[in-house]
Amino acid sequence: MKISNETKIGALTIIAVVFLILGFNFLKGKSVLKTGFFLYAKYGDLKKLASSNPVFANGLQIGTVYSTTAQDPSLKILVVEIKLTQDFNIPVNSVVAIETNPLGSPALNIQLGNSTQFAKTGDTLRSVDNAGLIGSISNKIGPLSDQLTSSLVTLDSLMRNFNTLLDTNTKGNIRGVVANLDKITGSAARSTVSLEKLLNLQTGALAKTLSNASDITGNLAKNNEKIDSILYYFQTTTRNLSQADITGLMNKFNTSADSLSSIINRINSTNGSVGALINDKSLYNNLNNITRSLNILIDDLRAHPKRYVNISVFGGKDKGNYLTAPLPVDSATKK
Repeated sequence: MKISNETKIGALTIIAVVFLILGFNFLKGKSVLKTGFFLYAKYGDLKKLASSNPVFANGLQIGTVYSTTAQDPSLKILVVEIKLTQDFNIPVNSVVAIETNPLGSPALNIQLGNSTQFAKTGDTLRSVDNAGLIGSISNKIGPLSDQLTSSLVTLDSLMRNFNTLLDTNTKGNIRGVVANLDKITGSAARSTVSLEKLLNLQTGALAKTLSNASDITGNLAKNNEKIDSILYYFQTTTRNLSQADITGLMNKFNTSADSLSSIINRINSTNGSVGALINDKSLYNNLNNITRSLNILIDDLRAHPKRYVNISVFGGKDKGNYLTAPLPVDSATKK
């Protein structure tokens, strides 16, 4: 069977196209049979990450991005398929981050964890968003710009308020304040002069006070022996007081106090003579009656002396009535 040239050209064209597709996929890091070690990571923003972008770990390229797909039509979750060049021991707690490059395409960086368990092909690693150099600068410049804007607004408000304060009345008040400051400065100057006079070494009050203190110190130094003698006597007196039988003296005092209390208790009671004399009212009444009777007797003796002493030769005995009550002082004196 003879093959025509057209068939040969068509076959060669098909083979060339197949080799072209296989070579293109190979250059992109894809294989026809999809063999090898694959890992996955999920992001919300791929930051222009595309297939065949390198994958690094500790600065070494260990693979490439095999494909990027969307998990759902909303494009909120984007899946990155990573193909490693060989079966590396990647800890299961490793983190995959996208690192952007302002001068080139972005890349993936696997930050190795410390777990003793390693990821298997088909596992999904935890992913983080890395802003990169430009993103970090932008993130820092953004808040700084906001703060600068807020500061400018505050400064503008401050200047407006300051201009509002500087009206005619305020300027007059400021002049008054400056005048008061001038007066205060003058008072401070006069106070300084007074203080200088006070601190003058020749005529100042402080110098005189120090001189008096020096004289007092000199007198104390001259009378040092007398002061030592006084302190010695004081120390001797203190030692004698410390050696005195304070306890025995207190016991005697307590005993005397008890005896005095017993005597007072007896006086307050009606058992003894003194207690009866002080507390029994009948004794007082008897003494009062005796005194009254003596007064009556004396008055009767004055009023009727013949009744008690009869010295009359002719006269008889006075048989008048006896007194039953003392006479008034005036009548007794008249008789």
